[in-house]
Amino acid sequence: MTVHQTTRSSVAITNGYVVPVASAPLENATVLVEDGVITAVGHDVVIPEGVPTIDAAGRWVLPGFLESHAHMGVMEEAEGWAGNDTNEMTDPNGSALRALDAINIEDEGFRDALIGGVTSAVVKPGSGNPIGGQTVAIKTWGGRTVDEQVIREAVSVKSALGENPKRVYGDQKKTPSTRLGVAKVIRQAFLDAQDYVARRDAAETKGEPFARDLGKETLARVLAGELFWDQHTHRADDIATALRLADEFGYRLVVNHGTDGAAIADVLAERDVPVIFGPMFTSRSKVELRNRDIANLGALARAGVRVAITTDHPVVPINFLVHQASLAVKEGLDRDVALAALTTNPASFLGLDDRVGSLTPGLDGDVVIWSGDPLDVNARAEHVFITGTQVYSWDATANGGRGAGVVVDRGARFTD
Repeated sequence: MTVHQTTRSSVAITNGYVVPVASAPLENATVLVEDGVITAVGHDVVIPEGVPTIDAAGRWVLPGFLESHAHMGVMEEAEGWAGNDTNEMTDPNGSALRALDAINIEDEGFRDALIGGVTSAVVKPGSGNPIGGQTVAIKTWGGRTVDEQVIREAVSVKSALGENPKRVYGDQKKTPSTRLGVAKVIRQAFLDAQDYVARRDAAETKGEPFARDLGKETLARVLAGELFWDQHTHRADDIATALRLADEFGYRLVVNHGTDGAAIADVLAERDVPVIFGPMFTSRSKVELRNRDIANLGALARAGVRVAITTDHPVVPINFLVHQASLAVKEGLDRDVALAALTTNPASFLGLDDRVGSLTPGLDGDVVIWSGDPLDVNARAEHVFITGTQVYSWDATANGGRGAGVVVDRGARFTD
């Protein structure tokens, strides 16, 4: 797919306390971004002539955060029915659906993301269907259309176990109305996809025509290991079902939510199944959240599970992503793991670490200057850069001295 690309700028951020996350922090260091890409991180960095410089003395410099499970743009805030394209709840198997087709980048959530230092997000369909559809990784700012913000058009397929699909289709008096039925829908879809691949490959070998199917093509990519399987599941018994299904079909499983996962943390660690944990700032609004506890995240990490953190935006506002990490540290999560859970971990286990997740030469120049330690709730993101272009800044003199965030106009980022 060819799209109009955003401007990729150059900038040097000097004298900051640089936390690359993928490597040790550096005092009074420089991050150099050239043509949208990080080219140097460290001391004694030679800044080419003409590259703008920002003095970050007394500030912390980190990679932009990655929200690994969001619904921004598909579940628009303050828009009601008109802005809700989260679930296509007319067919339990939504494997042919793509979140990309429903994202409105004018959703206020994108502006909120910049306030919280979030520069990338994996946007997913909701959890109303056993199979919800294909997810997409995007930048949180910089395009006139969502296509201009895409990092990776296809990351994973969203699936749901537990109460949500059971309730949706139970209310319609159709399958699946039980956990048995939800697992059956997923299992049958993969069996059908396996048969489809066999017929497709045989037809190709014989040079015969073959009728393509959007949904089965997507599931074929999951079976081939090209796409991850993002499994919405809270309770330990539902996580066990997720593991059982992954064993049957051999796909790359990522547990989403996993709020009761601490009960089987050793199993998840042994199998190296990562968990995107959260959201944390919620009530126990349904039975499967009974064991929800912020401390469970630390327990998972101490057991050796690779973890990320999610707001499930707009369930929790996306700018609170870092605050969830702060409270998880308070409840026992190692602070280095907390920063990794916002950056390197989700980038790694969702296959995005060739673009985002750390301050490493060769990656996108997505950099955030914080007023202090971002895990301190009093710290704020003062400057946010996406591919080297400043897209957000904090103006302390605005609003009668109370301060205000300033977001760059989308159109200002483009040149002919």
